[in-house]
Amino acid sequence: MGSTAQRPGAGPAEDDAAAHGSFLHMVWSFIREVLIVVGLALVLSLVLKTWVVQSFWIPSGSMENTLRVNDRVVVSLFTPRFSDLERGDIVVFSDPGGWLGVQPPAEAPRTGLPHALEQGLTWVGILPQDSGDHLIKRVVGLPGDHVACTGGGAPITVNGTPVEEPYLHPGSAPSDTAFDIRVPADRVWVMGDHRDDSADSREHDHPSDNGTDGSVPVDDVVGRAVAVMWPLPHLTWLGDGEGAFGSVPASAH
Repeated sequence: MGSTAQRPGAGPAEDDAAAHGSFLHMVWSFIREVLIVVGLALVLSLVLKTWVVQSFWIPSGSMENTLRVNDRVVVSLFTPRFSDLERGDIVVFSDPGGWLGVQPPAEAPRTGLPHALEQGLTWVGILPQDSGDHLIKRVVGLPGDHVACTGGGAPITVNGTPVEEPYLHPGSAPSDTAFDIRVPADRVWVMGDHRDDSADSREHDHPSDNGTDGSVPVDDVVGRAVAVMWPLPHLTWLGDGEGAFGSVPASAH
């Protein structure tokens, strides 16, 4: 007759303890692997946020209908770090000073584990950056460009060439405000696609009215928006603005 092999002196209690120890070892191995995967994902996300891409949410309608309120956009950090800005690029930049106007009174600071978790996920780049001190507009003029408009529905000209802007909000004129400026070195002239609802370079070019006050330092540009990633019905690539400036000659300055 066959018999079951058993350690000499081993009883049921010892067998149960061994099985329990084996189960705990399996559970710990699983938890350890999950922690390693999550840790690597967080490190990768932080690296991507620091050097490659970052996400931002759109707080206003100044870029409609290209970008809508509460859209989430992916921003490439390679531009202008490692590649030059181009006319037509949609860029996120920090407030050059006074563009955001008077801020509402600060809310009482949120505390607790949910807020700490939200802050941590934003810091590593999993959640989109709060755009509280950033703006998003389209580059219309590069350093040295002569940008002008006579208003009244006339097109904007860049270096003497009229620009047809298919991305403008339906019904918006290129600019109701007349201006004639030369973009200073190391700065860009930016405008919203919803020109009637955009406090952009035109609005802030005072008192100089020559491009000095309204242009944005290139050093303030965080990156170039490349795609809308959320909500899914708005999912789209943002690479078609450059075509509007294809016939514009290089600046003579």
